[in-house]
Amino acid sequence: MKDRLLTPEFRVVVDHQRCTQCHRCITGCGWGTLSCNNGRIVADDFKCVACHYCVTHCPTGAIVVEEFPLAFKPHANWTVGLRKNAWRQAQSPGMLLTGMGNDQAYPIVFDHLVLDACQVTNPSIDPLREPMELRTYLGRKPNSLAFDSLGRLITPLEPQVKLETPIVFAAMSYGSISLNAQKALAMAAEECGILWNTGEGGLHKDLYPYGHCATVQCASGRFGVHSGYLNAAAVVEIKIGQGAKPGIGGHLPGEKVSVEVSETRMIPPGTDALSPAPHHDIYSIEDLRQLIYALKEATDYSKPVSVKIAAVHNVAAITAGMVYAGADIVYIDGFRGGTGAAPTIIRDHIGIPIELAIAAVDDRLRQEGIRSQASIIAAGSIRSSADVAKAIALGADAVAIGTGALLPLGCRVCQKCYTGNCSWGIATQRPELTRRLDPVLGAERVSNLIESWSLELKEILGALGLNAIESLRGSRERLRGVGLDNTTLEILGVKPAGR
Repeated sequence: MKDRLLTPEFRVVVDHQRCTQCHRCITGCGWGTLSCNNGRIVADDFKCVACHYCVTHCPTGAIVVEEFPLAFKPHANWTVGLRKNAWRQAQSPGMLLTGMGNDQAYPIVFDHLVLDACQVTNPSIDPLREPMELRTYLGRKPNSLAFDSLGRLITPLEPQVKLETPIVFAAMSYGSISLNAQKALAMAAEECGILWNTGEGGLHKDLYPYGHCATVQCASGRFGVHSGYLNAAAVVEIKIGQGAKPGIGGHLPGEKVSVEVSETRMIPPGTDALSPAPHHDIYSIEDLRQLIYALKEATDYSKPVSVKIAAVHNVAAITAGMVYAGADIVYIDGFRGGTGAAPTIIRDHIGIPIELAIAAVDDRLRQEGIRSQASIIAAGSIRSSADVAKAIALGADAVAIGTGALLPLGCRVCQKCYTGNCSWGIATQRPELTRRLDPVLGAERVSNLIESWSLELKEILGALGLNAIESLRGSRERLRGVGLDNTTLEILGVKPAGR
């Protein structure tokens, strides 16, 4: 029974003169929004989430989805969103869940940073005529290098992972997304010479051939973790937190734990997969050191170990401790990071922006004299190649994209991932929906995005008079702030535009 206090968010409008009654919209909607009544397509607007599957697949363009037209009395304090949330919780007690990243109107620092170009005294470089180097290596670096009399390197090097461009795919577990979605990301990573991330859901047997370009996670739930899993990967990552829900654990509902998901995660089918907030063997930096070295022992010291945390106010001190504990890569996830499921109240109000976190971490590691001992991966709503360049200029070695990688697969950011009804076959385990996603075509589309961003990065480097992405890392002199207050500029280590 529908609550009389609530109204639909969207309205589905069908042009019946154009409609040919092919019923593709009815069979295509994962939400059961559309049906046929007396020979006409009708919609239950309460079920529509604006995923646009029906709109994009209607052969005659007969369907439009629009915001439900309803006026609310304006109130600057009690916004429409807050009122609707109160009505939903009055209907049924519990936390409101959501998917994807923070959609609140906090300032986006990236949008207030501009890159400074070179023109005369230090001329720009034409990337079409000169080679531009985007290759990046992740892992612990020595403070200095020594060579023998023949010019051969004699300094021992820790394991390094080569990226052809400074972008990796963020962690998205099998269970939270479909196997076909993971396959598309794995194939795209192999094609582009970068990394994909299994998330905390283990590695499906079909994806072991892509282990050489995978980051595998060891999270608090230890789902799917075993020696073969660890040794199949390029990087092993200890997941402590994520930007969308700092300080809380994960929860994959039992209805998404199919037989194959259960085999991969090593849990019974249909049971909720709960990963608690704390690792029950990590209560100090010393405990973290133990786990880092246990993983290095298990992989014969052949792979870098990464530690992923959410960006919070003391992120710089935490990161320094992680590096001293032996982390080769530190992965910082800002408060706009996406997720399959999180309490709305947590996603929207806990954590700090990734831009400020990168600058603070890079500063602290430099002050401690340990910046070369770990690579920094920045995540949390990297939306374009410009964001990539700005993140690297602030101090990151590479960035991770999650939502950005799902958009080429058809994602409409409807924020309903946690329901498992994704009409595009991405965030679902329903067989009739997952088979809609062709992993080969999906991989091609994701690869096209990565290649496009890489071309744009080369253009950006050329405009800055640089021919290697390494020359941009931590070069905050190349950034200028527009409309940022002095405190923010000080934290970022960036001058205001015009100076």
